[in-house]
Amino acid sequence: MTESDLVPVFDGHNDTLLRLYQSKDSDVEELFIEGKSGGHIDLPRARAGGFAGGMFAIFPPPVEKARRSAVPSAPSASEPLPPEVPRADALNSTIAMASILFRLERAGALAICRSADDVGNAMAQGTIAAVFHIEGVEAIDPELTMLDVLHAAGLRSLGIVWSRPNAFGHGVPFRFPSSPDTGLGLTDAGKALVKACNELKIMIDLSHLNEKGFRDVAALSEAPLVATHSNVHEICGHSRNLTDWQLGAIRETGGMVGLNFATGFLREDGRMNADTSLDIMVRHIDSLLQALGEDGVGLGSDFDGAMIPAVIGDVAGLPKLIDALAARGFGRALIEKIAYRNWLSMLERTIG
Repeated sequence: MTESDLVPVFDGHNDTLLRLYQSKDSDVEELFIEGKSGGHIDLPRARAGGFAGGMFAIFPPPVEKARRSAVPSAPSASEPLPPEVPRADALNSTIAMASILFRLERAGALAICRSADDVGNAMAQGTIAAVFHIEGVEAIDPELTMLDVLHAAGLRSLGIVWSRPNAFGHGVPFRFPSSPDTGLGLTDAGKALVKACNELKIMIDLSHLNEKGFRDVAALSEAPLVATHSNVHEICGHSRNLTDWQLGAIRETGGMVGLNFATGFLREDGRMNADTSLDIMVRHIDSLLQALGEDGVGLGSDFDGAMIPAVIGDVAGLPKLIDALAARGFGRALIEKIAYRNWLSMLERTIG
């Protein structure tokens, strides 16, 4: 497949900034631009795979002593929530990863996009379109003063929680099998954050949020409901995946879901196993289409943040998923919706 034949992909979620931050390399621009960075995404492989942009997540990592317990190595129905991250630690890592994003833009590796038009313009120019996203807002104070600062810096999308508690709500633990009904709903600060995001036109990401928190956002938010990187609970009964009623609530608001490539959220056995087929990915997409319609499904790879199927490998392997959809009988128009058009439409309706 030549570069001109590639279907462009706008991806709902990646953790590339975290990987570059944890590399501790002083020249992250070279790591990303020259393709020396390992992991899943760098500039040469992005071009090879048709990766046109996405939500570049800033995720405050666990403190060192807790890092080993952050994600379990095998499915468990009783996995506890990882511990909270102190705000000072989260603030430091958030600012450091934001700095990496700005440095990559100055180096010409990507463009930070503050509107849907910015995304379209970057894609038209062949520049990676990066939306500044935060996954787990531990760096934001309950009074929301930091929210204004981050929004002015370009923040346009956020997930209130990762899979742990914070001042705003509770994430789902990494439990399998488990429903997402695992804890309390949003705090008063979390409810105020939802309203502030609506006012500022910051998209709210429901991935990692527990059931009661999801219900709170659904009741409060005036924007379409979005889960940037989640899958179908009926197929893989992980607490991270979306149940029928959650999918129904997303559909009612004209929202959307991005398919998560993490094998533990794809497989019926809930295991992190790279020997996972494209068939199960297509099966999740089929189910999402049935639940949400053609305008409600996209991709949310979790590149650089999860074990993905070996058949995909990294961002250069995206055409294999596109080919699998075509082989299943998906037409070009539907494939383009899933690959990028639905995300562009959603950004237009959320961030403006």
